Amino acid sequence: MRNTTTAAATANSLEDYRWLTSPAAHEWLESAAGLERSLTVQVAQLRSHLSPPRTHLVVEQIALRGKARTKFAAAERMFFAPRLLEQATDEIVAAYKAGRFASGTRVFDLCSGIGGDLLALARRGETVGVDHDPIAAILAEANGRVLGDENPDGEPPTGRFEVQVRDVDQIDLSACAAWHIDPDRRPGGRRTTLVDLHEPGPETIERLLARNRNGAIKLSPAARMPASWIEEAELEWISRGQECRQLVAWFGDLARQPARRRATVLGAGIAAPRSIVGAAGEEPPIADQIGRYLFEPDAAVLAAKLEGALAEEHALGAIAPGIAYWTGDHAIMDPALACFEVHEVLPFHLKPLKAWLRARDIGRLEIKKRGVEHDPAELRRKLDLSGSQSATLLLMSIERRVTAILAARVVAP
Repeated sequence: MRNTTTAAATANSLEDYRWLTSPAAHEWLESAAGLERSLTVQVAQLRSHLSPPRTHLVVEQIALRGKARTKFAAAERMFFAPRLLEQATDEIVAAYKAGRFASGTRVFDLCSGIGGDLLALARRGETVGVDHDPIAAILAEANGRVLGDENPDGEPPTGRFEVQVRDVDQIDLSACAAWHIDPDRRPGGRRTTLVDLHEPGPETIERLLARNRNGAIKLSPAARMPASWIEEAELEWISRGQECRQLVAWFGDLARQPARRRATVLGAGIAAPRSIVGAAGEEPPIADQIGRYLFEPDAAVLAAKLEGALAEEHALGAIAPGIAYWTGDHAIMDPALACFEVHEVLPFHLKPLKAWLRARDIGRLEIKKRGVEHDPAELRRKLDLSGSQSATLLLMSIERRVTAILAARVVAP
């Protein structure tokens, strides 16, 4: 169930989307993608051959494909709608999540949108997508065909794959081994973290769980969930590229550790997903002093409130109460931690800081902050950097005073 701008599609607009995803539109999409001209010229050229709605869809699709490159490797051949693209799970996160579902079993993907999770689930076995938006269904089916072209047998993308236009509350979940749902977090047009305001809401999802307990609920990282979900589900916060992308509540057989929290880090250069499991709320001890190295926990660790578990694993202490920067005397290469070698610790004052950077020929400065109001862009302008070297400046409040730590980011060889 999705309350999108496309949900009230007319018969004409549905026909236009079917045209967009058909071979008939291919030449116009290729032509528009290759035009290095202004939008006005592109529109004028297309309008000499196409109706206004189809011209709009072609121009919009080229722009959406550009935005989608960060989510999908095959974005240049896939099909999107603005809000559906925003809500879609990127293929790396989707592939990781699909690994929880047993291969060869039948899975339903509810509120399947353009198919981010749906396509990943279909790679492991028979999958049925369900969405009440007929345009979402058209796009998802087309994306399945695109990825099917990559398979030797041309099946999209493996085995049986279909999308049904239905209300999710009407689905017979006894017909599947497990299911996944992505509720709309913008039912009123504005994003909300209140699960009670999602579409479908908790009451509908509870009915789905009653029919089949093996469910996975995709939520925003800051979602405020019913207490019963927190008590029963395994809650997993997933990050990629230093950004916490989503929270998944795993139920039934999909929950590896019910009633526990998990923070998982994915990304380039990480051989395998890095997960931290524990209970929320444990705070790291406070260090006696700032050591040779400083560490910043990944966004998923912070969102899951698993700072204590990760700090204890590496015997690290926080540099100050409530500040998510930790310290130690040895470098640690862990995907869940950013590591910095400390060069200087000093009270934050613009003039001496500027002199320190100039003396060390610093021209590229990464600025990070915790608990202070300084704007990094404005500060970088005031520092007037012009050197050839790089460094990291970390600003934080320690004992009610702003402290500047100058450091160098340490990366794995």
